Amino acid sequence: MGRTSDVPGLGELPFKIVIVINGAQLRGVITDWGGVLTTPILTTVQAWIQADGIDWDSYRTVMRAWVIDAYGPGAIQNPVHALERGECSGAEFEQILAARLLRTDGGIVTADGLLQRMFASSTQVPAMYDMIRAVRGAGFRTALLSNSWGCDEYPRADFPGLFDAVVISGECGMRKPEQAIFLHAAKRLGLEPEQCVFIDDIEANVAAAAACGMTGVHHTEAAQTTVALRDLLGVPLDGADPSPEPGPGNTMR
Repeated sequence: MGRTSDVPGLGELPFKIVIVINGAQLRGVITDWGGVLTTPILTTVQAWIQADGIDWDSYRTVMRAWVIDAYGPGAIQNPVHALERGECSGAEFEQILAARLLRTDGGIVTADGLLQRMFASSTQVPAMYDMIRAVRGAGFRTALLSNSWGCDEYPRADFPGLFDAVVISGECGMRKPEQAIFLHAAKRLGLEPEQCVFIDDIEANVAAAAACGMTGVHHTEAAQTTVALRDLLGVPLDGADPSPEPGPGNTMR
């Protein structure tokens, strides 16, 4: 099992405790990265498709099968599983994916650097950054729980100001929606699953977190998620600017 990062600051902030209807004491917020704290993955991928001249139908055919297998019931092992668990390198995944894609001009898709190009247009959503900072400032523990596509796509310099713990799938050998990774993330915060709120843009991941006892929030936009979290935690989140970000919802990760 690889390393899972602890961000300095765990233990330095007091717990904020909120009692919700089911009797749980909410003390922590765990959030996904891509498509939650960043612009939607679909928007990012579409920009890459256009820039690289990738045939959309070839991409959709490959990824639809892989993503359904990755998140559906009775999932079958495929390259997405291997990449997200760190069982294959980003370079290996690039070779596998590039060989299955077509270009609109009939040319060969370049494998080298494919993942970097794929996520090149991804940008952070300031409103979500502000929300996480406000939650943490109100006394709640915060953690990142992300399925990685190579582990190099994260702005890790931002993490100390956002999170008390960071769990990256490729570094711990587990991936969402596996139960073990949710339990692991809660443990890194020193909390029980029932004490955690989990935010993700993929419904299967939210459902899996809820099955572990967490309170799930399905993210579609910053404004909706901020209101949901404000109502759950009972804090104003005054530091957050819940203005909606443009773009369609996420369909992967």
